[in-house]
Amino acid sequence: MKKIYLILPILAGVMFGSSGIFVRTLTQNGINQTTLLFLRFLIAIIPILIAILLTDKELFKIDLSDIPLFFACSICIIGLNLCYNESMNTVPLSLAAVLLSLAPIFVLIFAYILFGERITSKKLVCMVMAIFGCVLMTGVLEDNLTSIPILGILSGIGAAFFWAVYLMASKKSIERGNHTYTILFYSVIFITIALIPFTDFGRISSFVSINPTLSILFLIVHSTFSFALPYILSTVSLNYIDSGISSILLSGAEPLAALIFGFSIYSEIPTILMLCGFILTIVAMMLLSKKEDKV
Repeated sequence: MKKIYLILPILAGVMFGSSGIFVRTLTQNGINQTTLLFLRFLIAIIPILIAILLTDKELFKIDLSDIPLFFACSICIIGLNLCYNESMNTVPLSLAAVLLSLAPIFVLIFAYILFGERITSKKLVCMVMAIFGCVLMTGVLEDNLTSIPILGILSGIGAAFFWAVYLMASKKSIERGNHTYTILFYSVIFITIALIPFTDFGRISSFVSINPTLSILFLIVHSTFSFALPYILSTVSLNYIDSGISSILLSGAEPLAALIFGFSIYSEIPTILMLCGFILTIVAMMLLSKKEDKV
């Protein structure tokens, strides 16, 4: 394994962690949630298309039997983005990212209920650590919960839920022979078409007209760096490093990047207990992502 490739999932995590900057800026300029998602996914089609062309044109081919899973992935991506955007708009960016990182907990629960996969003592300890870490980050133990909207917390948890379902649906599709790029490409197309009736094109026109060059550049950077490119980088990394290592690096980089962005741009300064909760949750999720030794 070449260590240079370790930077790919780290970059992907940093890019995912930058989402809040774009979401808050667009929201403050009057772009509603569905219009924001339409712009994000419409533009994202291009870099994903390029990634497929550079990888293998055969990835465009699908069976009709794959469509239901693509629809399921599409619904999960919409739910994930709507919930995550709401969370980033209402709670500190670091808390929103940490709540999203709870997705592996939902995966464990679903796997236990649906497939009877056992939850080991290590996994249970990690789950408790992560949940307690999130409790610390809300500030409830410092009587600061009133400053953090419950809706934002629930939205963050909802984002983790949809992310977990997406992971399971996409894994099922991959087992059927589909590539990650294929799943993402067709899911994004389905989402873009579905969002057209709910998109405020007048608001888009108003936003772009303020400064056409900068506005269009901002939209391209938003879609590419907070959605398409992170997926591409994390997928490419799997060709060179272990999936567990990639997951650990990404899950650690995203919340840390969100914490730094929140502090430097929005002056979101965590208390000592909140910072401890942040570290506790990230460590727990990294341990949970690490593959257990086979007995």
